[in-house]
Amino acid sequence: MTCSDCASDDLQPQFGADGSFSLYSGRFGEGFHGSIGALQEARLKFVEPAQLERFSPGHTLLVVDVAFGLGTNSAALLEVAAAMGLAVVIHGLELEPAPLGAALAAESFRRQWQPSTLTMLEQLLSGGQWRSAGHAASLHWGDARQRLGPLLDGLHLAGRCDLVLLDAFSPQRCPELWSLEFLSQLARLLRPDGRLLTYCSAAAVRRSLQLAGLRLASIAPLIAGPGAVPGRARPITWSLGTAASPSDLPEHGPLRALSPMELEHLTTRAAEPYRDPDGRQPADVIQATRRLAQAASPAASTSAWRRRWGLKHSA
Repeated sequence: MTCSDCASDDLQPQFGADGSFSLYSGRFGEGFHGSIGALQEARLKFVEPAQLERFSPGHTLLVVDVAFGLGTNSAALLEVAAAMGLAVVIHGLELEPAPLGAALAAESFRRQWQPSTLTMLEQLLSGGQWRSAGHAASLHWGDARQRLGPLLDGLHLAGRCDLVLLDAFSPQRCPELWSLEFLSQLARLLRPDGRLLTYCSAAAVRRSLQLAGLRLASIAPLIAGPGAVPGRARPITWSLGTAASPSDLPEHGPLRALSPMELEHLTTRAAEPYRDPDGRQPADVIQATRRLAQAASPAASTSAWRRRWGLKHSA
């Protein structure tokens, strides 16, 4: 995860429950990955919801990875896709190289990957480009809000992407990459059956994706006890994230329809979008603008929604 304010981050190694390597941002007080671990998160929130089995061997996946960070999501996707006979072309958006550099300097991170995957990450860090055996990747450094336009127009990716992976810091920390305007631009990347995948289940983000013309599904939460999915070792929140597509999404496997609770969430003040009309507003301005809009909104209060559904914390 990254955002436009974290170029001078204090980065510290962090390990999740699965033992995989990640980083913690002292400046933002937030980890790059959740407590379940970076590899587990990449698999459960990005690779599995992509449902790569829907593509025939030989297909070339076109992927945009927003907030490339340590490269964990793209690396995990590449290894699974390659084993299935799929080629992958990745365009990563990332502010600066410090997170990837810190990861590649850690032996525990390097042990997680196949040699060819490490080569990809190393070449992306050193030169921003990698190509091998039908696969390719490039990193576009800088503020993702400004780098997205050249992908859409200069590289003509509009309407062509199979997957968009959105793994920025949380909306509370980095609203720049969760605004209605930015999400609408990401939606333009998708082909009719393409998917935007994110760990985020915030109402503001889901409502913005709807306003951008996408249909939603929830990424099913972890389950404990009888019938648990292998690898889903302990119960966590009511959703692991969100899948969005121009087309209807399946409601099986890792995806399910939004529950009545989640649908009601989208009618509360929590669903007020983040706004960044010119794509250059700082985080504090975006947050302040949204708070004013929420105060003036006739929508139901989020606290009442939480009480009705027995939720202890804001969502």
